[in-house]
Parts: sequence; C-alpha cells; structure tokens
Amino acid sequence: MSKRILIVDDDTLLRRSLAFNLEQAGYDVNTAANAEDALVLAKQNVFDLVLLDIGLPGMDGLDALKQFKEQFAVPVIFLTARRRELDEVVGLELGADDYVTKPFDIDVLLARIKAVLRRVEDSTHPIQERASLVVGDIEIDAGAYTVKVTGEQVNLSPREFDLLYTFVMEPNRVISVEDLLARVWGAEYIGQPQVVYVHIRWLREKIEVHAERPQRIITIRGKGYKFVPQEAI
Repeated sequence: MSKRILIVDDDTLLRRSLAFNLEQAGYDVNTAANAEDALVLAKQNVFDLVLLDIGLPGMDGLDALKQFKEQFAVPVIFLTARRRELDEVVGLELGADDYVTKPFDIDVLLARIKAVLRRVEDSTHPIQERASLVVGDIEIDAGAYTVKVTGEQVNLSPREFDLLYTFVMEPNRVISVEDLLARVWGAEYIGQPQVVYVHIRWLREKIEVHAERPQRIITIRGKGYKFVPQEAI
C-alpha cells in the first residue's frame, strides 16, 4: 500500500511540482497552501508523513508542527528557505524529524523521505536480533525498545534509543560525529553534524544526573563522543 504524504506550502508552483514528483515516486499525495487547511485534511485522512514549510501565511510552520505532533503523532520534515542554523535547530528541538533547505534536489528529498519512513517503520517493529545489554547502571531491552537508568525507566525517542545503543555497544571508545551520523542516521545525513549535537543534548537531559556536567556521554573535543559506564548502585 502506498504511503500517503501531505505537502503544506504556500508556493503554488513548488507544491504542484513536488506533488507530481512524489506521485511519480509512488506516493499518494495531498496538498495544502496553509497550516489551517492542512490540519483539517489531517483530521479527515491518515498521513504517513508531512512536508511542512516553515514560512506559511497565518499559522507558521513551527506552530503547525506542534499541532501535527500533538494531535496526529505524524512524522514531519521541514521545508525551509531560511539558511540560518538556528531555524534548523529550533525545528528539530520542537520535534521535526528532519529538515531540507530550499532549493533542494528532488532526489535528496526523496532520500530523506525514505529515511524518515524507514525510521518510523523500524520503531514500530523493533529489531529483534539486537542483543539486550546491561552496561554499568544502564539496562537496554532491545526487543521491547526500553531503557532503564539506575533502575528507573527512561522514555527515549527511536532515534535517541539508537544513539544510546550505539554508545553502549562500545563503552569507553571515542566515536566521531561522522561515524554516528552514518551508523544512526544513514549516509544521506553525512555533513550535518548539528543533527548529532541536538540529539546528544536531548539524550543527556534524559540519562545524566546533571546534563550540563555529563558523566556518561563525554565530549572529546575535536574527536567526537565517548560513553563512560557508571557503576550500578
């Protein structure tokens, strides 16, 4: 069954061109010129992914993102003409699954769409061949996709889970940002270290006693990050 994508962009030509290309790639597509209409469509249909422009008339993309996440729990990729890194980080922190900067190559966008859809699919069908791990005071049940720190369950997003699993598999080894991108996000994300920085910060906030003074995920300047196990009490 074809995946269904909702395009939300006030640029008529881009909207039509994008819809055409996505349909040619085998997706079912609906479009909206503003966030308000898009949210109405989302109430009437089930979408697998939303492509959302940040600079919309009326409700802007950042506010719309909150609504899509809270009401429909649908993955969202931001389409942004703003090149400032800050906008990209803000979008990720609010829960966007990815972002693509305009103008973009359609093949790049298609690769990002496939990556996000694959990630969602993987999160709903846990990878059973992964081993469950206990390293220091962290317990990971790979089959159930659950994590405990000092015996307390911690709720992680699928990407945060994959990132932590990568670290815990290789304790005390420095892993470069490029290696993390390739192993956790995929080759299509190489050259986008900001994605790693943001997720490392989120992960620290969930597993560290003091996120600003991390003891488990340590920054090795100029090299990458290292996971240091803490003794179980």
